[in-house]
Amino acid sequence: MTYSAPRTVSIFGATGSVGKSTLDLIRLDRQSYRILALTANGNAKELAKLAREFDAEVAVIADAGQYDALKDLLAGTNIEVAAGPESLIAAAALGADWTMAAIVGCAGLPPTLAALKCGKTVALANKEALVSAGHLMMAQARDAGAVLLPVDSEHNAIFQCLQGGRIDQVRKITLTASGGPFRTWTKEQMASVTPAQAVAHPNWDMGAKISVDSATMMNKGLELIEAHHLFPVGLENIDILVHPQSVIHSMVEYHDCSTLAQLGSPDMRIPIASALAWPERMTTNCVPLDLAKIGRLDFEAPDYDRFPAIQLARHAIEAGGAVPAILNAANEVAVAAFLKGDVQFLEITKIVSRIIDSYSPPEPNDLTDIFGIDKETRERAIAMIEDARV
Repeated sequence: MTYSAPRTVSIFGATGSVGKSTLDLIRLDRQSYRILALTANGNAKELAKLAREFDAEVAVIADAGQYDALKDLLAGTNIEVAAGPESLIAAAALGADWTMAAIVGCAGLPPTLAALKCGKTVALANKEALVSAGHLMMAQARDAGAVLLPVDSEHNAIFQCLQGGRIDQVRKITLTASGGPFRTWTKEQMASVTPAQAVAHPNWDMGAKISVDSATMMNKGLELIEAHHLFPVGLENIDILVHPQSVIHSMVEYHDCSTLAQLGSPDMRIPIASALAWPERMTTNCVPLDLAKIGRLDFEAPDYDRFPAIQLARHAIEAGGAVPAILNAANEVAVAAFLKGDVQFLEITKIVSRIIDSYSPPEPNDLTDIFGIDKETRERAIAMIEDARV
């Protein structure tokens, strides 16, 4: 795919960590990019500030109640202001050359599909969309001729390792995992984990939800499902390896037993830069990797007894149908309950497992089905948590 200069860019989730990192990179090369649309969930003040700085054409706030505030903050500019979920979809349909899909949760699914329908390039940082509706998303990308670039460090690493090779030459893909903050803790110790401890990731600076997912290793389970859709080598050929230093982000082994690995400092701007400049490379101000200073790289197999979330995710792929969407929605509810102090840390995966076992809707055929399953799952998970508290 070729681009004219400057490349038009839309960022969905501009005030989140991925969105801010993307804008940090664009600041380094402003003449190469023109901001078409910026969106945020509810932070009108920050969205307005960024829209003014980058002279965005459109600013969209998902929370319709924040429309007036955003309108006032952007008064006197030529920036178009809109609000609500339908406006997010409309902004995605504007057809930017390059779209960052970084809205957290299933709320990011409709605008991501709308962006893919334009047949341009979509950088995907939203795990939940591909987990819940992977078949729909991949089909939309194929039908529209869109390019889907993974931004997660692990999937971006695989994408980079596949450059110069072919998917049919791959013997095995290995996703690496830091192991999270409780890698060496016993089950007894993890029983008393607090939200503050769970969000304190040893390597990465991330939001609260994804930090808890890293602590339970559910994030690696979700990434397993993503990899299954993005890189069709067969589920049995995708492994997970714990690598505490988070230096090697993933590996691809070819049939000749040659293994390629992508290495880099644990900085999300590095995989974002790979996607933002693709198919070229861009200069960043990230810290270069210093292997001599790091000194050693360690590896170990995951402990599925202490961290059952990975196996739950593998089961979800094997079961297919609605199960991945159920897994995702139940996990979101359970993590939110944990962060509020309503459930214990070890209960997160137990709740997800119970919901999967107790809810068997028909296979989803479209977006309406996906959202129906998502809504029903959330209601069931909330009810389960509330019943347990009575």
